[in-house]
Amino acid sequence: MEQFVRVRVVQGNALDLSLFQFDTDLTFAAFFLNADRTVYGRFGTRSEQKRADKEITMDGFREALTGALELHRDYPANKSALQGKQPLPVKFKTPEQYPGLSGKYTATLNLSTGKVASSCIHCHQVGEAQRKLFRADNQPIPDEVLHPWPVPDVVGLSFDPKTKAKLAGVAAGSAAEKAGFKAGDELISLEGQPLLSIADVQWVLHQAKVPATLKAAVRREGGPLDLTLQLDKFWRRNSEISWRPTTWDLRRMALGGLVLKELDATTRSQLGLPDTALALRVDYVGQYGEHAAGKKAGFKKEDILVNCDDMTQRMTESDLLRNLLQKRMAGSRVPVTVLRGSEKLTLELPIQ
Repeated sequence: MEQFVRVRVVQGNALDLSLFQFDTDLTFAAFFLNADRTVYGRFGTRSEQKRADKEITMDGFREALTGALELHRDYPANKSALQGKQPLPVKFKTPEQYPGLSGKYTATLNLSTGKVASSCIHCHQVGEAQRKLFRADNQPIPDEVLHPWPVPDVVGLSFDPKTKAKLAGVAAGSAAEKAGFKAGDELISLEGQPLLSIADVQWVLHQAKVPATLKAAVRREGGPLDLTLQLDKFWRRNSEISWRPTTWDLRRMALGGLVLKELDATTRSQLGLPDTALALRVDYVGQYGEHAAGKKAGFKKEDILVNCDDMTQRMTESDLLRNLLQKRMAGSRVPVTVLRGSEKLTLELPIQ
């Protein structure tokens, strides 16, 4: 660490989004930068709500730091290899310029009155503001905005968090297995970009098109190997988003503030619901403001959704959110059939 100039950013106000582009749902994110603003790499990954540190370790951070120093020693001779890591053009340079945040926040914290917390832009609010742009324009929220920064598990890659980018496993039947990846492979680069961490892999996936063909260079048993990862049109949709803080606002938009959980196999069997059927239990009902829209519509905790907008196939909460946010605009009302004890009721879900 002594070889780095260390800077800590603790607020989103005035954050330079033309440089700092990262998964804003994270608890911790780090950038490795040259003084000329060239990005060497990123660090910080998350895939679930309860274990924020599941994919980040001090060993992995140490490996990323070492890799960043190696890239720095070779700079600028390696500048062309780093081109894909650089930030892309943005519509708003700082968070407070977004319409959803403008007027509520400024570029500085309100220190004079002591209202520091309420004047601070949290990172996740940037993601929320991006999604609100589409809702304000009465447009469906696209997959790449609903499913940002896909974790590598989505394509079948599972990394050892104690390393830069070494595979701990490859999911059977996945795109990664079909491409020829194997546990123990060390990814050297993806789409020509040198990798310092799992977050660097996510950066490539975040920018990938649909469908996509990604070129990977790996080291296997000491030797180099080139592989090609083929991703289909809907590969992003395997990305689970229910853990993300930004999903809270999506629930307000599409579910009236309800939080939904899939029924386990035992409960399905007891209720006579097949594995292929929709069965989402209301785990929480919002109580205030627009998050109480579901409550006002008559939904209750423990209700089980078995039909939503004529969709009866098995879905996760993430799947249902995507379907509603891409097919239904604010102001519409969606018919929902729920099981409540021994009763079957029809309610209307307000879309906001």
